[in-house]
Amino acid sequence: MAGVKALVGLSFSGAIGLTFLMLGCALEYYGVYWPLFVLIFYVLCPIPHFIAKRVSDDTDAASSACRELAYFFTTGIVVSAFGMPIILARVEAIKWGACGLVLAGNTVIFLTILGFFLVFGRGDDFSWEQW
Repeated sequence: MAGVKALVGLSFSGAIGLTFLMLGCALEYYGVYWPLFVLIFYVLCPIPHFIAKRVSDDTDAASSACRELAYFFTTGIVVSAFGMPIILARVEAIKWGACGLVLAGNTVIFLTILGFFLVFGRGDDFSWEQW
């Protein structure tokens, strides 16, 4: 039952993050949809972790080169997701208020992705691998 509560909480926080993102795009005052390109980063973010988990067999080791490379790529993806709205605001493609809403949405979404891996990535009875 604890896993279901965690899943409901994660889906609620994901919905809040996407709401911030959509508010940054769809409010009449902002009116541009360029910030929606951060959705690509949301999809790309967990892929290095999935590949590293599939490739590396040594779960006993404290660290492996494959896992560290996955952390590096994931960090680059997350930093790019935070940098893109700031660059769009600097070149005045979007307004700074929209940038703030997109950054708030990024924070919530990436914390949701992190929470998913912390809750369901332990490898015990209730893990994401069963889904």
